[in-house]
Amino acid sequence: MLLLCALASILVVVLVGLFVFIQGYPLLTKTGFFSFLTGRDWLPGEGVFGILPMVAGTLAITLGALVIGVPLGVTTAIFLAEYAPGIIALWTRRAVELLAGIPSVVYGLFGMTVIVPLVRYIAVNWFGNLLAPEMKAGYGILTASLVLGIMILPTIVSVSEDALRAVPQAYKEGSYALGVHHWQTVYHNILPAARTGIMASVVLGMGRAIGETMAILMVAGNAAALPTSIFSPVRTLSGNIGLEMSYASGEHAQALFATGVVLFLVIMILNGIALLIARKGANDR
Repeated sequence: MLLLCALASILVVVLVGLFVFIQGYPLLTKTGFFSFLTGRDWLPGEGVFGILPMVAGTLAITLGALVIGVPLGVTTAIFLAEYAPGIIALWTRRAVELLAGIPSVVYGLFGMTVIVPLVRYIAVNWFGNLLAPEMKAGYGILTASLVLGIMILPTIVSVSEDALRAVPQAYKEGSYALGVHHWQTVYHNILPAARTGIMASVVLGMGRAIGETMAILMVAGNAAALPTSIFSPVRTLSGNIGLEMSYASGEHAQALFATGVVLFLVIMILNGIALLIARKGANDR
């Protein structure tokens, strides 16, 4: 029975992948995978389908989220694993778990009402003469990166903390026996020993960021154009599907399924990298 349950889980993933691929394959055959991937124009009404702007937008927002989320997540994990007193660690973990349970639409609302006005103020008052009008609205890469950086914190914190706690106690004891300070022990001994687990948390957080849809739809600006600055409005791969699938038909629908194929492949690659990193860490220990 356990084996059947495991096989059922695998079957669901296979069926989803096959369904998306079958629906998107005709468009990929007609335009060519690389032409579809590197095309600069997305004009469904004219039968022109290129997802390079969405790929660029996805990568830009994901990179921005990692720049914001990774330092915060790793330092929070260090605090929880090495420094936090019992009651503070307990409530901090609960707060992080609560972040994981908040619906993405709530993050989007928070971004629209709090972060968008802040970014708009910065764009208008600090860079007003350098930016195009559409970049001054507050919706764009910077706003989406800030929202997404918060959203990936639970993944990075929980996995990184587990990696830090998995470091053998003998590493600490040997360092303390040599008279090394606690922070130096953490920085020179514990962090290098836990680097594979921390890298796995970063990769998993990256996968979470790439697949996010609702919150990004609400704060990214959704412009199918190549970005030119961190204030540029952009559209992501998942956001492109979410925006247009409700009214798409014919080749347009096939193009959206083909976008899903690309997104599916990216997520699979990232999960594979995370598994390899985790396996390497287990072998090292």
